[in-house]
Formats: sequence, structure tokens, C-alpha cells
Amino acid sequence: MSARAVSASDHRVVIGLEVHVQLETETKVFCGCSTDFEDSEPNSHTCPTCLGLPGALPTLNEAAVEGALKLAAAIDADVPDESYFHRKNYYYPDLPKNFQITQYDSPLCQDGELTVTVENDERTIAIERAHLEEDPGSLQHAGGGGGIDSAEYTRVDYNRAGVPLMEIVTEPDFRSPDEVRAFLAKLEEVLDYLGIFDSSRDGSLRIDANISLVPEAEVDADGRIGPDALAAANRTEVKNISSHKGAEQALAYEVTRQKNALQRDRTIAQETRHWDESRGVTVSMRSKEEEKDYRYFSEADLPVLRVSDWAEAIEIPELPDARRERFAAEYGLSSSEARKLTSTREVADFYEQVADRFDPDVAASWVADTLLGELNYRDMAIADVESRLDEFLHLIELAETDEITAKNAEEVVLRAMLDDGRSPDEVVEREGLGTTDEDEIESAVATAIDENPDAVEDYHTGEDGALNFLVGQVMQSTGGSADPGTVNELLRAALDG
Repeated sequence: MSARAVSASDHRVVIGLEVHVQLETETKVFCGCSTDFEDSEPNSHTCPTCLGLPGALPTLNEAAVEGALKLAAAIDADVPDESYFHRKNYYYPDLPKNFQITQYDSPLCQDGELTVTVENDERTIAIERAHLEEDPGSLQHAGGGGGIDSAEYTRVDYNRAGVPLMEIVTEPDFRSPDEVRAFLAKLEEVLDYLGIFDSSRDGSLRIDANISLVPEAEVDADGRIGPDALAAANRTEVKNISSHKGAEQALAYEVTRQKNALQRDRTIAQETRHWDESRGVTVSMRSKEEEKDYRYFSEADLPVLRVSDWAEAIEIPELPDARRERFAAEYGLSSSEARKLTSTREVADFYEQVADRFDPDVAASWVADTLLGELNYRDMAIADVESRLDEFLHLIELAETDEITAKNAEEVVLRAMLDDGRSPDEVVEREGLGTTDEDEIESAVATAIDENPDAVEDYHTGEDGALNFLVGQVMQSTGGSADPGTVNELLRAALDG
């Protein structure tokens, strides 16, 4: 094998993440400006503090600290006796102070972990730190191609400046882009269950990924990579990733780019690159900053943060993994059903309310298969129908008591409820969906047999599909209100008699 081939193939992918998560609070982290600025005019949710005007002083948001402590409990992180805020100095137009209030060497959460499953293989990802800071504003590139490297000009909206942000920094424990995607999905689940994160908010989760290719010879038998080997491998940072899928795609591209560079005996530059999602490529932005470039110093306007006692007393809800295990044990669900029904806290809550009224298997079928399928088709979420739980329960009751057929309940009534906002009773009355009594079905069966002698003959000669054809004729003549099982039984009795 040539030296060129060795340099290209005998390397291990090493990835670490910096995940920026907006905490769901009513006001910003250091001032009283509202965080509810969606669809608002640019720069309309600002004040002297988040605009960095001279003399304006920060005041720490208690709800943001509580959200951070809930995350610490969920990832089993340590909370120090004392934590401090610092100023991270750099010039970006989306931070008008020219520094960011953040935490440097005393983060609020330290040494946590999160376990993820990738292709049935369980991995524990170490989380070095999670610290509280303020979000910058947002840049809107305009003109030209609209990309960061082709825009004619850039607008700045400071509405987002000061929104509370948790930066979650992992150890370089990922070995593939699909592991990263699995971790981000798990992290978002946990944040959702904690009630401190809204994934529907634009820019609520943003990812910076650090990626290196380390020679296979530097990897221990247990997969560990020493700090010297990591330091020797030039690290590329990919910024501005905004989704799980985007992270997987950006990292897959970057792995390929770096491997191709090694194949050509080129050096991997230590740099910061931008993920251009529209083109599916990373673009060089600048050389990678080092820690000393930020000139950290203490934020004198904020006191020491002492919350370790609070952290010990903080209560968090049942988390996704624990709820899945309970659903499997308490309701007898399969692992796939339990996973689907705990995909979000809202889905799990909705299912439990349905399971309180109906058999758990019936509830699982209706919620996991029928309702979620119809919602996904319409790009809706369970939150869009939470207020209509009583209507949904009534629909299941109509089907379970045979007042309407299951087919009509699922394919007619539920769809009309979601599309038109009508109640189940309104749809049943309007569409005439009440179930047909047995005398009417027997009459329809006799008519179908009389009018379709060829199908009857095919049935007697054992041709597949003949009975299904006759069932369809009866269902059509009864407007779909007959129970298909009853129709099937009556047809067989009549044909075989």
C-alpha cells in the first residue's frame, strides 16, 4: 500500500460539538425585553442593555438559571459551589457591545453525559460543560446569491440579542456523522421533556462542529485517542448548522473533503468554515481563533453565582428513556410503539390520557398509527389538537361501540375533524355514517350476489379476489357504513349455503 493511500484511508474521524440551545423564557437573560419577537418588526424588542448602550447594566434572569439547572440534573452534570460570568471579547456586528457575557473557566454545568443508541449500539457521550450566555442578534445576508460569501450587503436584527443561551460542549467522542445526528435528536428530546426549549422557534438550536482526522495508529484498542494525537491533528470548525439533518450532511461533506485533501498530500488547515445548506458545501470563513484571541476577563457587573443548593433541590420530570421503559412495562407496548409514543412530551401525555379511557393497545393504535400519521401528512403536531382531546376520545368511542365503522372513523371522520375543524358527531350526521343494521346488510349481500353471477362463479372455482370484489360491492351499496367483517361472514354463509 502506498504512503498516499495510507494517508487517505488509515484515519479515524473525530468530532466534538458545541450546541447552542435557546432556553424558553419570557424575557431575555440580562434585561426585561420580551423573547416573543416572532413576526415582529426587526429591532423592535430591544433596550439599552441588549443594545449595549453606555451605562446600561445587566440583571440575571432567574428562569434562565433554573432552566440551566434542570439541564444539569438531566445530564447528571456537576454544579460548582460558585460560578462566574465573563466577557468574551470579539468584534461581530450582531453583538453591539463588542463582547459577549458568557462563562469561561467556571461553567454552571460540568462533567455531564448523555447516552444515545446508534444501530442498536449504545454510546455514552461525555459533556465537558454547559454554560449560560447571551445569544447574539441575527444577520440577514441579502443581494447577490444570498449566501455569506456572495451577499451584496447584510442586515442586522437585534431582537434575538440577549436571548438566554446554553452552550453545551461535548468531548470529541463522536466517530461518525450519524452518531452526531442521533445525539442531537436525543438532546432535543430531553430539552423538550424538561420544558425549557421550543424547537419551533427559529434558530432555537444551532450547532458548531469540530472535526479532525486522526491517524489510526494513534487510536488505542478501546477506541480512545490521547490529547497529544488530538492536538497534532488540525481541527476544522464548521459553524452555522441549524438542524440534525444539516449536521449529518455538513459533517459527511467535511469528512469527504478532508479525506480527499489527504489523498492529494495536502495539509488540512485549522480554520473555521461555514455550512452553506443551499449548496451542500462548507466554505472557508477565517482561520480558527484560539482561546487567547477572546481576551476573557471577569464580568464585574454580575455577582458570583451560588446555586449548588438550589441544584440539589431542583425537580425534573420523567425523562424520555424512563418514560419508554414505563410505557413498555405498564402498558405492554413494544419498544417501537413506546419510542413512537414518547417522541415528544406532548405525544406521551396525549397517549396516557387516551389509555386512561381505552385499552392500551387500542389507544396505541389510534395515537401512534392513525392520529400521528394524519398529523404528519398535514405538517401538524400533537400540540395542534391537544385542546380537542375530548372529541378524539368520542371518536374512538364511536368506533369501539360500532356506531360507525373503524374505516369510516379513521378515513372520513378523523380527516374531516383535522381538515375542517368539525366535531365527530357533525361529520357522522353530515356524511350519514351511522352503521347499517344486519337486515340491510343481508339485503345488500343478496343484491350483490344476484347482480354479479360471474364473481359468484369465480368464488366457487376458488379464484382469489372474488370474495373481496363482492365485499366491495356491498360496502359501496351501503355507503361504507356496513362492518366489513359482518359483510364477509354473511357473504360466505350465503355463497356456501
